[in-house]
Amino acid sequence: MNLGNLKLQYNTGICFGELKPTFMQIDILEDPVIKNVIVLQTVLQEVRSRSAPVYKRIRDVIGNPEKHFYSFTNEHHRETYIQQEQGESSNDRNDRAIRVAVKWYSEHLKKIQNEENEDIQVIFLTNDRNNKEKALEEGITAYTCEEYIKSLIDNPDLVDRLACVSDEGKEIESGKIIFPEHIPLSKLQQGIKSGIYLQGTYRASRENYLEATVWVHGDAEENKEIIIQGLKHLNRAVHEDIVAVELLAKDEWVAPSSVVLQDDGQNEDDIEMEEEKENILKASVNKNMLRPTGKVVGIIKRNWRPFCGMLSKSQIKEARRHLFIPADRSIPRIRIETRQADKLEGQRIIVAIDGWPRNSRYPNGHFVKNLGSAGDKETETEVLLLEHDVPHQPFSQNVLSFLPKMPWSITEKDMKYREDLRHLYVCSVDPPGCTDIDDALHCREIENGNLEVGVHIADVSHFIRPGNALDEESARRGTTVYLCEKRIDMVPELLSSNLCSLRSNVDRLAFSCIWEMNQKAEILKTRFTKSIINSKASLTYAEAQMRIDSAAMNDDITVSLRGLNKLAKILKKKRIDNGALTLSSPEVRFHMDSETHDPIDLQTKELRETNSMVEEFMLLANVSVAQKIYDEFPEFALLRKHPAPPPSNYDILVKAAKSKNLEIKTDSAKALAESLDKAESPDFPYLNTLLRILTTRCMMQAVYFCSGMDSDFHHYGLASPIYTHFTSPIRRYADIIVHRLLAVAIGADSTYPELTDKHKLADLCKNLNYRHKMAQYAQRASVAFHTQLFFKTKGVVNEDAYILFVRRNAVVVLIPKYGLEGTVFFEEKDKPTPKLDYNSEVPSLTVEDTTLCVFDKVTVSVTLDASNIQHQKIRMELVEPKILASGVPAHLSTETSSNNEPEKKKKKLQQ
Repeated sequence: MNLGNLKLQYNTGICFGELKPTFMQIDILEDPVIKNVIVLQTVLQEVRSRSAPVYKRIRDVIGNPEKHFYSFTNEHHRETYIQQEQGESSNDRNDRAIRVAVKWYSEHLKKIQNEENEDIQVIFLTNDRNNKEKALEEGITAYTCEEYIKSLIDNPDLVDRLACVSDEGKEIESGKIIFPEHIPLSKLQQGIKSGIYLQGTYRASRENYLEATVWVHGDAEENKEIIIQGLKHLNRAVHEDIVAVELLAKDEWVAPSSVVLQDDGQNEDDIEMEEEKENILKASVNKNMLRPTGKVVGIIKRNWRPFCGMLSKSQIKEARRHLFIPADRSIPRIRIETRQADKLEGQRIIVAIDGWPRNSRYPNGHFVKNLGSAGDKETETEVLLLEHDVPHQPFSQNVLSFLPKMPWSITEKDMKYREDLRHLYVCSVDPPGCTDIDDALHCREIENGNLEVGVHIADVSHFIRPGNALDEESARRGTTVYLCEKRIDMVPELLSSNLCSLRSNVDRLAFSCIWEMNQKAEILKTRFTKSIINSKASLTYAEAQMRIDSAAMNDDITVSLRGLNKLAKILKKKRIDNGALTLSSPEVRFHMDSETHDPIDLQTKELRETNSMVEEFMLLANVSVAQKIYDEFPEFALLRKHPAPPPSNYDILVKAAKSKNLEIKTDSAKALAESLDKAESPDFPYLNTLLRILTTRCMMQAVYFCSGMDSDFHHYGLASPIYTHFTSPIRRYADIIVHRLLAVAIGADSTYPELTDKHKLADLCKNLNYRHKMAQYAQRASVAFHTQLFFKTKGVVNEDAYILFVRRNAVVVLIPKYGLEGTVFFEEKDKPTPKLDYNSEVPSLTVEDTTLCVFDKVTVSVTLDASNIQHQKIRMELVEPKILASGVPAHLSTETSSNNEPEKKKKKLQQ
């Protein structure tokens, strides 16, 4: 930008931002009150190298025309470029460059002011004390960010949003030093290189605030888990930080704790109390379970993000310092200063961490935003989206500018490289209310007596071209997220629910996979083509099933459906015979009140033959496309694999089956599938479902990967040597890349550099895997929240349940009716503990004189415990069998979890 031509809307002054205000005070800079700011190229470059998320936020602010933020390329301007002097550090050179630019612009403005009789003051913001002193000596008006914000007396609430900044090396001003000093990054890197330290990702325990694990980065031998126990060994690391760890001597190794410890935060300065709790951990060690143990010696990279939670107001009258309690139990409490404590009490708020001094029990942070009242449906939905890092802001105008102009129609140019298949009797089969229809099917008999079967997928890649803002935003989001009452689209609604959605009776662009099959479902030919289709019917699973079953219906669509269903049954049998697993997880559907939108009914989903029919052809298309793109691009194919679980994962399943006199073989997927099929009990029909649910818990996570960066392609769950995702490009970005690869492979589109760069594809896969995982967690959190809403008005409900797991002091139960899982504890604070005898081999737990085993049927009462507004939980009480310990029945005193996902788009074993 040419500052010489800059004419501001408001003549109140211009702020020049230096690195620390820009980097640390981004929440302040985003506030609507702050306008007329120039960010120098020198500063932007430093921010970019330090934090990509902050850099994106400052670029977004600069791009907002209402904010009047500007970037100035001072490093390429004749009057402001400077060279580094001999003996001058890079940091000092950059500080000088910033001062030179500020001084030049101040003098430049004086000329304009004299000509136009205007009065504009230039202010330099810096948190570097030396830089400020030098600026003042040179006649520049300079303030720290804190000084400037506190001078804005009309906006006192802005002070709460100031990040807490302390000078390096001067953070210990008073108070007892609690934590060891962090080793400097340069020494850490030397130590990691020499093997003295190990680098890994820090993962805090949700159950025990004095314990964490570090997953060590590196090759297979080094990729191990290290336990960290005790406040000083945790040494101010926060969940997901990249840390350096020093291994302790073997005689100091510990075992994972079986003790649940929540930080009550009643006296943050009582370190002796913390030491007593650490002694409890050491006392509960099982010598046979000792694991490599270490201590955090330094931080490689902080992965702090804004955290949602609630304010725990100080008991001291008119105090400004309060504790913030994050919603995520793996995050420590955060000390903030605010004058709005009365207003923020009972609200869900966002807080950012600024730093963690050695003399502070908790990190320091600052208030960012008030989200709304705790318990409010909209507020809680916003919290779960933020906590699971789901991008959900409205699409920007820049992104929307790349959408087709309406009214849209198919042109002659669109028909190039495309087959016209509008004559085919194509139909779609989806859940009720589905508007983002990715796929459609057809089946017809051809002249030689064989069958032509087509899977037609929305041609999203036609509308989303590589490298533009729409493509970049879709790649960032990675997936559509389906909550109970809300859908967070990966692509704008014009595409997801209109132009790309394969709705009936409209022409739509598609990518088709077409097979010629014989009556035994054997594939004789496969071809792929870009196409244009006109779906003849948009059916629900129930409607499709009714057509198949109705003897009175024999129209073309129904005949097509019957042919598809017949072939699907053969394909499924072949898959299962080949060793594919048929697993189970309880899924539920909420029925909402039409006015309040609160859940009024909750029931498990009913699966029909048509669910399986659609699934089989989606799987077949994915396998066919995977093979094609790998054949064409052996180094650049985007594939999906499902690793085989380590044998130890199956221990709980094998023991549970053995307790019912059943044998589960786990040496291969085929052996596992066959033994699950045989694991039946005439007296206990639900047993097989329970075993399959338990098997699901033993599985590894399926992941995307680039074929040129891996050698193991096998998909364990599907028993397929190769697999990808092709069938849902409206809701998965991986499918868009696969479409682009396939289009190049058949000559229907041209390639571009990023498509054949395996390192960039590997980075893309990393983001897609992360987004997919977080979407699953967000969906489960949505189900859990709506389950709480459902039970809020129910009072006490008694339901049948089955024991899934047995613990030392508890049993985990599943209520099939609701797909609801919870832990019934037999130890409660301030209540007598019954006599407990745990047997890990059976597995079983004897409480007083009653023995509880895995898969036992029990009756539990279910209520909502809303005593903690932030962590409301479903509370269960064992009704049958009755267990009395000093007259006190067993209770649940933990949050329930749900492995359900809301009613959403669709297809099933796409692991």
